[in-house]
Amino acid sequence: MDKTTESFTITYTEKDGLLYPDLELPEQPCEAIGCFGRMRRRYLKEHRKAYYSLLCMKLELNDHLREINRQVIEQIELITDQLAKAEGVTEQLKARDQLGWVQAMNSCRTRAEEQVVRETVLT
Repeated sequence: MDKTTESFTITYTEKDGLLYPDLELPEQPCEAIGCFGRMRRRYLKEHRKAYYSLLCMKLELNDHLREINRQVIEQIELITDQLAKAEGVTEQLKARDQLGWVQAMNSCRTRAEEQVVRETVLT
C-alpha cells in the first residue's frame, strides 16, 4: 500500500535565544459582523467554548457570525411585519396618529428582536 504524505517545511525565527515558527494565517475578509454577530460571539465564548474554539481553528468564525447577523436581521424584519399586520398597525394609523404608529412599531420590533435573539443567537 502506497501512502503519500504532503511534506512541508516549517521555518523558524530566533528571538532572544528562542525559536519561533514562522506561521501565517490565510487572508480573512474584513467585513463587519454586526451587533448580532458580536452578541453571538460573546455567547459562544462564554457558553459554548468548544464550538467557539472549533470555529476559530477552522477559520470559520467570522463567516458564521456574519451569517447569524444576516439571518437575525431578516427574521426580525419578517416577524415585525407579521406582528404589525396582526395588530392592525397600518399606513392609515401612521397617517392618523404618527406617534401611536411609532410606538406600536417599536413594540413589534422589540418583541420580534427578543424572540429571534433567544432562538438564533443564544442557542
